[in-house]
Amino acid sequence: MPNPILPPWEYIPDGEPRVFGDRVYLYGSHDRVGGDWFCDYKLKVWSAPVKDLNHWTCHGHSFHTRPDEDHRADTDWTDHELYAPDVVEKDGKYYLYAYILWAKGCVGVSDHPEGPFRLLSRYQYEEADGGDEGIFNDPGVLVDDDGRVYIYYGFEKSHMGEINAENMVEIKKGSHIADVIAPGMGEADFFEASSPRKVNGRYYLIYSPRKGNRLAYAISDRPTGPFERKGYIIDNGVDYPAGNNHGSICCIDGQWYVFYHRMTNGTLTSRRACVERIEILPDGTIPQVEMTSLGFEESLNPYQIIPAELACVLKGGCIITEKDTYTRPVTNIYSGAVIGYRYFDFGEDYSEGTMEFSVRAEGTGCHSVLHILLDDYENGHEIGRCRIGMHDGEYTARVENVTGRHAVYFKVEHDYDGWFKDCFEQRNLFDMISFVFKK
Repeated sequence: MPNPILPPWEYIPDGEPRVFGDRVYLYGSHDRVGGDWFCDYKLKVWSAPVKDLNHWTCHGHSFHTRPDEDHRADTDWTDHELYAPDVVEKDGKYYLYAYILWAKGCVGVSDHPEGPFRLLSRYQYEEADGGDEGIFNDPGVLVDDDGRVYIYYGFEKSHMGEINAENMVEIKKGSHIADVIAPGMGEADFFEASSPRKVNGRYYLIYSPRKGNRLAYAISDRPTGPFERKGYIIDNGVDYPAGNNHGSICCIDGQWYVFYHRMTNGTLTSRRACVERIEILPDGTIPQVEMTSLGFEESLNPYQIIPAELACVLKGGCIITEKDTYTRPVTNIYSGAVIGYRYFDFGEDYSEGTMEFSVRAEGTGCHSVLHILLDDYENGHEIGRCRIGMHDGEYTARVENVTGRHAVYFKVEHDYDGWFKDCFEQRNLFDMISFVFKK
């Protein structure tokens, strides 16, 4: 399953991946299509077999702050949006920790990892132990090997406390600690999106720094910190429309991944779940990875039709937008725009000559040229050019035969050289729907 990893109509940001049994579950917020506000009044759960990450199942709604045609509300003290949940297992029960905008958060419980979760309680704490004004922004929960339970949370200031493992809702008296990630590093300072993990005896806290299009991580040898910053895992603002980021790491069938989200529709909302392979080195550090189109795939197949929405590089103002359930083109394609995909495996079967490239486009009454580059959008090898016309349709070109594994970038220019060519610098030249290479 390439990025984004869920069906194209599903918008699950703030993903917390958890492996329970033989399935990986993705818990997150729920964004609305074309929305101008973060999140929704419901949570949904998706899962996949750890041995088959290409087949995700939707388990439906798991928790609500507002009733809908099929569900009652699970909260009676607020009907505000649900943000960035987490779920952990303790003694055969599954506990949902929910952040609710401008309201006290709560804990739900279920006999099943997919829910639905019934309300157990709001957080219980004495005033001195309710950091973050008792909101518990973006909670992340860790059940340690000794059975003790810790919650990490906060907005613009990192907090943690210990949860009473007997009831899973009470913050233990005197356990609150502020600034578990010490401030003072500018754009690398903690902002929000706490997600704890324990890996090889080390405690990790994944978080969103002040430059929020990144996911950062810090490490400690104790669950109570202090946590030492180690760097960034991924930056979804590199060559892509930037925005907030939130996610975590997860080991699935022996392979480590980072889960995160990307923006669509040219806004900070309508965010979609993505994943990249990562490596945790013997010293505990995580080398930063680039955004790709791969998701759980090793490589993309260039000889299958590729939806334009799999782009992991968008430069020059272009964005992915949703027209309907079936159509998500790259639009706002101005002269100078770059649209990129990492990585394709063209195979090793080399033959002299050329192959055919086809792109499906929706015209806007303009003429333009698609430069097809390998490996680098500035200095990469150009294997061919495809002219795009005024109308909707398929446009083709002969290009060099290619072998091996490559990133593919499309650099767009208008195809005008008359008196008024400057007018086309500010025109959306076409919408890109899909493309394919043919040998």
